[in-house]
Formats: sequence, C-alpha cells, structure tokens
Amino acid sequence: MVTVPFTISRMSSCGGVRQFGFCPQFQKFPHSKRPWLLQLKQQRWRNGNPPLISKHVSDFKFAPKAAAAASSSPAPADYSEQLLGVKPGPDSQKIAGVDQEELEDPSPLGDPDSCFCEFKGVKIHHKLCDPESFDADLSKDANNTQISENTKRVGLGLPIILFHGFGASLFSWNRVMKSLARVTGSKVLAFDRPAFGLTSRVDPSNYSPPASEDTKPLNPYSVMFSVLASLFFMDFLAADKAILMGHSAGSLVAVDTYFEAPERVAAMVLVAPAIFAPLTPQNLPKDDQRDRNNQKPEQSESINRQNPIIAIFSTLSKFAKYIVQSIMQIFRSMGDMINSLYKKALSTFLRSAIGVLLVRWIIDKFGTAAVRNAWYDSNQVTDDVLQGYVKPLRVKGWDRALVEYTVAMLTDNSSQSKPSLAKRLSEISCPVLIVTGDSDRLVPPWNSQRLSKIIPGSRLEVIKNCGHLPQEEKAEEFVSIVEKFLRRAFGASEEQQYLQAVT
Repeated sequence: MVTVPFTISRMSSCGGVRQFGFCPQFQKFPHSKRPWLLQLKQQRWRNGNPPLISKHVSDFKFAPKAAAAASSSPAPADYSEQLLGVKPGPDSQKIAGVDQEELEDPSPLGDPDSCFCEFKGVKIHHKLCDPESFDADLSKDANNTQISENTKRVGLGLPIILFHGFGASLFSWNRVMKSLARVTGSKVLAFDRPAFGLTSRVDPSNYSPPASEDTKPLNPYSVMFSVLASLFFMDFLAADKAILMGHSAGSLVAVDTYFEAPERVAAMVLVAPAIFAPLTPQNLPKDDQRDRNNQKPEQSESINRQNPIIAIFSTLSKFAKYIVQSIMQIFRSMGDMINSLYKKALSTFLRSAIGVLLVRWIIDKFGTAAVRNAWYDSNQVTDDVLQGYVKPLRVKGWDRALVEYTVAMLTDNSSQSKPSLAKRLSEISCPVLIVTGDSDRLVPPWNSQRLSKIIPGSRLEVIKNCGHLPQEEKAEEFVSIVEKFLRRAFGASEEQQYLQAVT
C-alpha cells in the first residue's frame, strides 16, 4: 500500500482555515458536521469517479484509479531530473572523472614496467631505466619526445634518483627517464612518495615497521621517510653516490637527503624548486666580517671613555635590551604553545569526515585545472596527460592519505632544532643546477633566482615559454641542459675518479 501526503482544508466558523495532513492526523467527525465531504462524494459520483474518502476518515482508502496512478508515478530521482534538469547517475560518485565506487589496490593499476618493493612496511611503486635495456640508436623516448642525434653519453656511471612534486607521481618523469639514462650512461630510478602515485596507502595510527628494525617508527607520510627511502634506493642500486633530481616539492626531499647524507650525493638538479628562498643580505667574506666585528667594540669603548653620559646611556641601553629580549622570549614561548594548539586543532579537523570531504572537493574542482595551469601552453595537455595525473585517484584510501600527508607537513617540528634554512643552503658544497620556466605560475621564477644566489656555485637555467613542468613541456631542452651541466660538473679526470669510486 502506498501512502501519499495530502491536505484537506475547510473554512472554520471564524473564517480560518483548518488543515489536515497525513491519515493519522485525521479525526472522526459525524457526517452531519461535515456536509462538505458529502458534497464532494456526490460531485465525484456525478462525474463518474468513485469517491476518494470512505464513510469515516479513519477508513480512508485509495480508489483503483488513484492506486494505479501512484504505482505508475515517477520515482523521486525522475522528478529531480524533470524539475531540475539534473540527471543523477554515476557522475555523482566521481572525483575528477574517476569513479569512486570502483577503487582498487595499487598493484593491479601498475604499468608493464612498474616495480614494487617494500621499505619499512610500505610497498613503494617505482620504475627503473637502464641504458643497456634499450638500443643505442633509439631516437625517441617512451612518449615520442625527439632526442638530438648529437646527444652523447656523459658516462659518469652515477645513478639518478628522481623525486616528483605534490599531487604528482613518477608519471611526471616519463618523458625524460630513458633520455636521462642514455646521456648519463647509468640507471635512472623514479619512485612514488607515500600518499602519491601507486605507492601503498597506510594508516599511520596502525602503522608499524617490521619488528627487526630497531629505529623509532617514522610517519610514512613525512619528508624524512622519503629521504630514507632515497638512501634505500641508493643501496638497492649498489651505488655509493647518486645524482638527485627533484621537481617542485620533490626538491625539498632532494635537499634534505643531502643534509642527511652529504657524502652520498654527487650533484643535485632542482626543477622549479618549491623551496622558499629566505631573504638574506649579501654575505661578506669571513675576514671582512671578523674585522668589522672586532672594530665595532673598540670604537664604542673609546667613545664611552671620552663621554661619561654616553657611557651611562650605553649601560641603560644594554639593560633595556636584556629586558626586551626576556619579554620576547616569553612571547616566543607563548607563540610556540599557541602554534602547537593550532596545529593540533587543524590536524583534528583535517582528519575528520568534513576534512576528507573538503580534500575530495578540492581535488574534484581544481585537480585537472591545476595540471593545465602548470603548463605554459595548456593546449598541449592531452587526455593521456590528464589520465596520468588522475590515475592515483583510483587507489583505495587516496583521500585519507592526502590528509595524512598534509598533517605530516603541518606537524613537522624537525626543522626547529636545526640551523636556519638559509644557513643550511649556504653550506651545500656539491654541484647544483636549478631549472625553471620563465612562465611558471605556481613557483615564480624569481624564487629560483633568489635560491641560486644562496646556494654557493649553483647554476640557474631559465627555459623560455615554459611553465611549472619543464621536464614535460620542454623535455628535449631539459635533457640537453642537464647533460651540459653534468659535463661541466664532472670533467674527464673526475669522470674516471667517480667510475672508480662506484666500481
């Protein structure tokens, strides 16, 4: 039996309207007190229609025609389609065009050349290009990117490890991996960092590395975990040293790997590095700084001896400075506490159902648009490129993994116990190449220029008519720039030296 809401109204003696809704709300009234019902029945009988209401309201039943009409009426979804012009369907369960009702484990989604290995309980997806695995006369890479015939192997024998950026995967290196393997004459490895690509998504609350490891468990979504993974892949390739190449946020992993084990990094290539370059004054030579520091106290002491008023003022100034420093320290402590509480509150919100829905909404609304915006010429962004970027959205738990990655970045306190970023960057001693596009809308070129001034001896290359993805948008020019940099960084004698060190 189908129940249909309806409303019966009548004018009361005072002119008001009395309404009745569903059947349970009816009250039994004698027919003598409601002649309007009798009139309604008689009118329907005269028109050839059976009455809708029986003798008593409590015995209300559908007439056959009404029941037939109800049974043949459209479903609520059909009404929404008719009235709103919106047809509900599978699109309502899609994020960036990917059906969220058919999520899978990462392994079945891999390509024929995909590899998986386990590191600290996380199954990491990676790809490896060996120059010996393809013909020497190959003139095109996997994505039909033309390679110059004059390209020759540098022959360093040093492997290259590639780090992708935020929201990307090793797919962003597909156009240059084989070309880089050829020009370096060594293996090139790219892997998906946790929370991205086809690397397994783990729950940090239930995560525990193998019991054989005595180190303190790391958050698998932290930068340090990716740093240790890069060192693991160096061992996997049986290499004492490697060239690290990071794109965007992956540049931070490359730099932190250098800080963790500088003796294992032969050179770094930072592509559109998402590393904020601190504002620092032009550094003076150490001897000049020492002379100036020594001159200032002597000059001030001589002036103080000549004028006692200045001496008193200097003493008061030092006392006031001490008080100000003490007050600032108190405020700093309060600021750290407030910052800690803020981070905890934000982490709790992000891990909530609303936070996960927010992440899904952002990816759905701005995911593919961000990919197009990363290119100088968005017309070059093909469906294959978009599919490569949205493919990880088919992995189970991708949304919560992105939340955990964001939380890990917010709650990372390791940098507080380290020297300032400017100081650490100024201590880099290996060869560094910085590549950026002149039309990068995500990480502006001026940041790369400023970064090149902080890192000693670094080389900056700006590719014209290029956006945030030089290795994809200008693959041939990018490989040529890297090849020239490696030739400058490692001469013939150094080449032999590195070959001996590796072998």
